Amino acid sequence: MKIGELARRAGVTIKAVRYYESLGLITPRRLANGYRDYDEDDVRMVREIRALGSLGIPVERTRPFLECLASGQQHADDCPASLAGYREAIDELTERIEALTSRRATLIRHLRQAAYRNSSSPAPDDGEHIMSDFHRLPAHLPVPEDDGAADHLPGLKAPHLELADTTGEVVRIDALGSGRTIVYIYPLTGRPDADLPDGWDSIPGARGCTTEACDFRDHHQELLAAGAQRVFGLSSQDTAYQREVVERLRLPFAMLSDPRLNLAAALGLPTFDVDGVTLFKRLTLVIRDGVIEQVFYPIFPPNVHAQQVLAWLRDNPVA
Repeated sequence: MKIGELARRAGVTIKAVRYYESLGLITPRRLANGYRDYDEDDVRMVREIRALGSLGIPVERTRPFLECLASGQQHADDCPASLAGYREAIDELTERIEALTSRRATLIRHLRQAAYRNSSSPAPDDGEHIMSDFHRLPAHLPVPEDDGAADHLPGLKAPHLELADTTGEVVRIDALGSGRTIVYIYPLTGRPDADLPDGWDSIPGARGCTTEACDFRDHHQELLAAGAQRVFGLSSQDTAYQREVVERLRLPFAMLSDPRLNLAAALGLPTFDVDGVTLFKRLTLVIRDGVIEQVFYPIFPPNVHAQQVLAWLRDNPVA
């Protein structure tokens, strides 16, 4: 058979066949006119080279296996030299795995150190735990739909409710002062050393609390210049947890802690359950002079939400 047919039947390119021949791994018969003539043994040899290559054994080291077939053995690894070839490939692979594992551990260590460099909490030392990247939204997150759960909020008075913030102060929601206060409410902020709840990314609107906080951080001065008097983040996580987040993310505003979801009960805010825990759904309140003036719900994508609030402030200046 011609080289093209051999290549087709063996599942390789003609160039590959010529390379195998240059190494002496296959030796076709020459016809009187000088053309190469390949047979079924050549097809078998080339298929074996291809199979060994899929195991990571380079072409140049397939000779013991091919010689085993040429000697009449049914399988290319029926000979001692073939077994030695397997062992050599395994040893090399083990060395590569060990080198990659060491490099991976070093990268994890550097990632931990960088993530906790500006935090009062020490970086954890828990072996090979992989830290999630909360600063980037995964692709194809489900988009939350407006279920009407916040339609009743505009015009309501802020409730008489006291919440602790990360500066050690107690903030009264009905006494935030004159002007506009932005309170962005979110489910939970992830930390690099902790896993998110199972199925978190499949819950519409759940993922992205860190990116949302960073967006409010990056546009904080613009929000104030556009008319906001103050900005707060709020979740059900405790104050110590949120204080670490404020330090690590370098947030220029305080976070409020509402572990019992009292604000949800007072205003009828939407919530959801995951892993047996009830959490706030993501929404933002603009409170002006003790009254809810504007509500953003649902929010997506969260990583640009502060810019959405900023645009609204600029379009609706206080007279």
